Amino acid sequence: MTLGFNDRLLNWFDRHGRKNLPWQQAISPYRVWVSEIMLQQTQVTTVIPYFEKFTHHFPTINTLAEATLDEVLHLWTGLGYYARARNLHKTAGLVSEKYQGEFPDSLDDLMKLPGIGRSTAGAILAIAFNQPATILDGNVKRTLSRYFGIEGWPGNASVANQLWDKAERLTPDTRTADYTQAMMDLGATLCTRTNPACHSCPFHGDCHAHQHDQTDHYPGKKPKKTLPEKSTCMLILENQTGELLLEKRPDQGLWGGLWGFPECRMDEIADVISRLGLEPHESELLESFRHTFTHFHLDITPVLVKLNHADKVNDSNQQLWYSRDHPIEIGLTHPVTKLIKQLEPSLQPGFKE
Repeated sequence: MTLGFNDRLLNWFDRHGRKNLPWQQAISPYRVWVSEIMLQQTQVTTVIPYFEKFTHHFPTINTLAEATLDEVLHLWTGLGYYARARNLHKTAGLVSEKYQGEFPDSLDDLMKLPGIGRSTAGAILAIAFNQPATILDGNVKRTLSRYFGIEGWPGNASVANQLWDKAERLTPDTRTADYTQAMMDLGATLCTRTNPACHSCPFHGDCHAHQHDQTDHYPGKKPKKTLPEKSTCMLILENQTGELLLEKRPDQGLWGGLWGFPECRMDEIADVISRLGLEPHESELLESFRHTFTHFHLDITPVLVKLNHADKVNDSNQQLWYSRDHPIEIGLTHPVTKLIKQLEPSLQPGFKE
């Protein structure tokens, strides 16, 4: 007798599934939620140390709700897609206040919380509450697209609807938590984006993509478009003690809530320094580099400016002096961490004679 899809998947999971990931220990809605948000567009190996540090610092949703956004963004620095961190903080506050620190156990209520979509809500319900809820993350989309031979890019509504229909039909009423984890594991370990291990897959005998030697064809690729290019100058303002001036960015928008170097056009450098009430001593143009976002490329030209008598700055509510020897716990933009790391040997207190 040929086993059905779910039986084959669960049999494979029992033998080969991942069961020792950090968020699989001491399972709770809070830990599942944090892991699911971190795993969005981010690989497991990257997430593990962030998850462990984050949940050690914020062991409960109430401790996360009580934290400042700077504390949250500090622990998120380097993980990218910072709107996820801001939404975590917002949701923690709402759950703590509205639900007394306990996650709601209904799909509709979960989806009303910031940053929680249909698939993330399904994962929380299935894994933490063991309800027959459905997920459709990137791994599951890829697996179902190949198995059923569903044409088109999953970002298109019509394709996504087909995938949701298949996913919901397959979701079992029993062992839902294991089934959900198994679907994620299959895509992450066997049905990978490139070079899938079809020979080890429990579905190789009836997978449409494998049978037709078309694993590269599914799922359909996102239509390519030329990304616009933008440019900015980042001012690395160093005072006489070797501290660097950072500005807090607006909570909304690019790198929202993070701290970064002051930015301007090249022809505005003198005006910015004057506005801040600072006195330049010497400057150096550093090598430009490109940072790519989802919707555009940003070409960054760093300018290192050493300052005279820079103990105070005008309008200092949104600025601070950052010590590399005794760094405070704030969220930094990726270019800041990159530049500090690259320039560490040349950034020393004092000035050249």
